Amino acid sequence: MRISFLLHNAYGIGGTIRTTFNLARTLAERHEVEIVSVFRHRDEPTMGAPEGVTMKHLVDLRKKSPGYDGDDPLAARPAKVFPRGDGRHKQYSRLTDLRIGAHLQSLDADVVVGTRPGLNVHIARQAPRGIVRIGQEHLTLDSHGYRLRREIAHRYAVLDAVTTVTDADARAYREQLDLPGVRIEAVPNSVPAPQVAPADSTARWVVAAGRLTRVKRYDVLIEAFAQVVAARPDWRLRIYGSGDATGNEKKALRALIDKRGLHNHVFLMGTANPLEAEWVKGSVAAVTSTLESFGMTIVEAMRCGLPVVSTDCPHGPREIIEDGVDGRLVPVGDVDAIAAALLGLIEDDELRRRTGQAALAASARFDPARIAERHEALFADLAARDVRHKGGGSLREALHRGRSALYDGAYGLRYVAADVIRRGKKST
Repeated sequence: MRISFLLHNAYGIGGTIRTTFNLARTLAERHEVEIVSVFRHRDEPTMGAPEGVTMKHLVDLRKKSPGYDGDDPLAARPAKVFPRGDGRHKQYSRLTDLRIGAHLQSLDADVVVGTRPGLNVHIARQAPRGIVRIGQEHLTLDSHGYRLRREIAHRYAVLDAVTTVTDADARAYREQLDLPGVRIEAVPNSVPAPQVAPADSTARWVVAAGRLTRVKRYDVLIEAFAQVVAARPDWRLRIYGSGDATGNEKKALRALIDKRGLHNHVFLMGTANPLEAEWVKGSVAAVTSTLESFGMTIVEAMRCGLPVVSTDCPHGPREIIEDGVDGRLVPVGDVDAIAAALLGLIEDDELRRRTGQAALAASARFDPARIAERHEALFADLAARDVRHKGGGSLREALHRGRSALYDGAYGLRYVAADVIRRGKKST
């Protein structure tokens, strides 16, 4: 098969980029695979180009590049196809509308896969018939605002399938949206086996990783670790990850560390890529998020032989961790419960070793080869279905596109009216 992935920016750092690279690299062992990045802002991918995969880009943001597109006047005009409800909308433009549309119309592939709602909408609206069209969801339906959920409910009706990373989110799509004829499947992200030996559970370090954002609730972890230090001052905590552009969260965490007198016990380490060499320096991993669409860091830590103490937040942790067997699940925001779970593993060497080994064994189900097989089966089945039901699929698409024309008109008028009202308020 010829498989094409459409990615926001393959040259940055993030969970969607990492899991797309993992899947593409594995599929490329048996198929012709390309990753098309809408944007390119640097010469080489930060996370390393996946072996055997063709890399392309549509909009060049490298100022020293002869193909620099930043000065194109269309880049200053707001996008019409990329939905306003997608959080990346301001980065898209009339130029991206045209470039993505032209790419999809000329696409020579059997399967095209979008990797965020805005790109899935592009595929639904602009990809030609005859290509299997799949929209991947790396966040959750419930995390999207009303405006984006409304557009998803309408546009996704012409896709062949939607894949989510958890069973819980797949149920949300089935129960909350009316998408007749659209296959909805839960396929988790993949994490390759680390290139280093697993942790031996003897190091007196707890490790956490992820962007320094409020949703990760590292403040809760630091407060819990203050209780750990009070009982076991020989243990320390490393937190890996970069902050946002303002650096406010990092400053707040440093202030909390100083306030609790933990400057010799809690360390903000910055970014590390790859992270596996840092996981194995620890013996326990911690996740204190209020929301995890999947939980890549949970699987990464488990693949390195670390048991994970995680909040039982929506949606991923409870589908990855078996509480009391290969990790611990604790209530969201409960400092005492997090501290108790950490201390339970810290103070029992045999339990920590046994739980770490169970985590290592259980995490093998997320190996890229196993996850790629599930995607391959879905792609092949959808391609065969399109051949068997070609007429029905064409009718479904024709009816949908007819409704889309009416929807587009109403949608456009709605925003014209909103702009008029907004300008009127500014003038008064």
